[in-house]
Amino acid sequence: MNILILGANGFIGSHLIEGILEKTGWRVNAFDLISTNLEKHKDEARFSFTKGNIFTDDEWMKDAIEKSDAVLPLAGIAKPAYYLSKPLWTFELDFEQNLKIVRMCADAGKRVIFPSTSEVYGMSADTVLKEDESPLIVGPICKMRWIYSCGKQMMDRVIAAYGQERGLRYTLFRPFNWIGPRLDTFKDAEEKTARSITQMVYDILSGRPVTLVNGGAQQRSFTYISDGIAALMAIIGNESGANGRIFNIGNPANNVSIKELAHMVIDVMKGIPSFRDAAERATLTVKPAEEYYGNGYDDMQNRVPSIQAIGEALGWAPRIPLREAVEKTIRSYVQD
Repeated sequence: MNILILGANGFIGSHLIEGILEKTGWRVNAFDLISTNLEKHKDEARFSFTKGNIFTDDEWMKDAIEKSDAVLPLAGIAKPAYYLSKPLWTFELDFEQNLKIVRMCADAGKRVIFPSTSEVYGMSADTVLKEDESPLIVGPICKMRWIYSCGKQMMDRVIAAYGQERGLRYTLFRPFNWIGPRLDTFKDAEEKTARSITQMVYDILSGRPVTLVNGGAQQRSFTYISDGIAALMAIIGNESGANGRIFNIGNPANNVSIKELAHMVIDVMKGIPSFRDAAERATLTVKPAEEYYGNGYDDMQNRVPSIQAIGEALGWAPRIPLREAVEKTIRSYVQD
């Protein structure tokens, strides 16, 4: 099977390629602006990399899609800080460019496995979020944070419509707060654009207080990257069980508040010799969202996935508990 991965150098793409090459006989055709996370695969016979830009390299992508058995368009913006500071770029990449790719897949009769997001549920009041039942509720236009959620939701709807009208073979997957090595860089954290764990680790090592936005009471269900990749590989390998479906991919057992996560991060860092001193001095501070992110931020208080659908269809279940997931992620930042 020939797998085309666009945005291959990113967090999910680089881990997926690693899993495919280690555990299957599939071939991977990778495409991205850079290949820093993929260098170790450059000499592998079943791997090829093309440097390119999803905005401009349409002819190359059309040709690559026609030669593929499955396409994963993973290029996108997935950081709340960017939704506010670069909303048009977020929309142009996450919606416009990915819609172009989906249309190419439909025209070529190729299967697409598309990254939706847990953000599409927005401020849904459901205690447990179900793919085909929970309402998708977002805030007002002035809360620019929701441009990402709305763009992704519209992609979901368009892809499903292509499935209905044009017979597009598709699966939508919704990651719930995946964490692990290569999640973000310390450069991201220096600019305060990193996601939770990376930002916390950097702030602690830099002697800055860990900031709890709005007090850190909001809860998330954290999922270790190896569990997420196992789910994706099950989707790729079982088209009959996954076609035309939406799957949450998360770990409801790992649901904690951001404040609880911060205390766990500090505790884990105390157990790592090179991080211990900084962790012993760590402090927490509280800031309102408007001060930390700027105007236009909004949030949901809890986000717990139902994973019944993917369990029944593909036999997948998460395995990595929260403490282990957090420790594996933090240890990836230890310098050799």
